[in-house]
Amino acid sequence: MRRAGAELDWPALVALQPAAGLIPERLRKHTRRIDAHPGETLFRIGDPVRCVYLVIAGEARLIRRDRKGGEVILQRSRGGFIAEASLDVRAYHCDGIAAEQSMLLLFPAGEFHRALDEEPSFRKAWHAHLASEVRTLRAQCERLCLHGAAERIAHYIEAEGTDGVVTLTQSRKSWAAELGLTHEALYRALRRMQDAQTLVVDGNRLASRR
Repeated sequence: MRRAGAELDWPALVALQPAAGLIPERLRKHTRRIDAHPGETLFRIGDPVRCVYLVIAGEARLIRRDRKGGEVILQRSRGGFIAEASLDVRAYHCDGIAAEQSMLLLFPAGEFHRALDEEPSFRKAWHAHLASEVRTLRAQCERLCLHGAAERIAHYIEAEGTDGVVTLTQSRKSWAAELGLTHEALYRALRRMQDAQTLVVDGNRLASRR
């Protein structure tokens, strides 16, 4: 894991990930940037919570291992904060890993708390961010309750897109995992929807036909 110097190009970071714009000046002074390789561990279950993580580029995941050693994904971030709920606990309840080459910002948990306590505008922006995350998770839970692959795809397009159109920012395999599908089931469903003329697929752009 390579650590960058203290001087960070904040306008460039905000351009890459708008969530970085939430960070107040006092907290920026304590921020570190790291570049993580695919599969690199950010923290392990039981580690004390010392930092808040913001994914600028790449992908980070929160995972646990099942009894057979399989990977259970609890959260996936391709840009934005990850493991936010850990800010108010002493130790992580899962592992954090970089799923691909990634750039992240690390904020000391103590300084993050102080900024929330002392800067009302930051506290308000943070609460708005958490509320948005709740809405996103609620939509994901609703989607996973749907039985058919086509129904989950249609729900994703309507919930995450605009006017029935969404542009994917992740691989099809990663998207399948987010939908709770195998990538084979996802490909079959996409093909059936195209054959039925209920979906138009143009690269990473998916549009529903009503």
